[in-house]
Amino acid sequence: MARYIGPKTRIARKFGETIYGPDRNFEKKKYPPGQHGSNRRKKTSEYGLQLLEKQKAKYTYGLLERQFSNLFDKATTSKGKTGDVLLQLLERRLDNVVFRLGISPTRNGARQLVSHKHIVVNGILTNIPSYSVKPGDVISIREKSKSLLVITDSLSGRNASKYSWLEWDSAEMQGKFLNTPDREDIPENIKEQLIVELYSK
Repeated sequence: MARYIGPKTRIARKFGETIYGPDRNFEKKKYPPGQHGSNRRKKTSEYGLQLLEKQKAKYTYGLLERQFSNLFDKATTSKGKTGDVLLQLLERRLDNVVFRLGISPTRNGARQLVSHKHIVVNGILTNIPSYSVKPGDVISIREKSKSLLVITDSLSGRNASKYSWLEWDSAEMQGKFLNTPDREDIPENIKEQLIVELYSK
């Protein structure tokens, strides 16, 4: 499956946020990219704000347009507020859960670990980044992959109690998805209502 592999700092500057994590280059130039990036005063339209919010969510979670659109369609047919359900579905993606558990420092890295068959779900090797994790699922690292430097380095700097809906066992090098997080628990700065309004047009 294709994914965005272009310059990340440029995208972060577009949204004015470090959506890919700490970025020294972003700190030097926080304004939008382009010749007139630091002097733009043009007011963004309502549609422009909605589109920007959708793009931010797509880049944050590493989805392309069709994937994101399909996920939104699924959210509209589920119980609950569409915007909240959309973010919950994004959080339940296997690559995102691997990232949240601290097995990888980035979502792109987590996606690669899943695709390269380093991750096991409930004892079954799973290499589909979009796999939807369910409450009670146990996510672990394949036995042969536990000594990988990229994994051990990432786990050495993880915050054990960072997310209330996840549980981590350091001895077994495995985590458990306890429950679907509430919207207020999801830390991403995304205005999901703007995305709902965009798709409702």
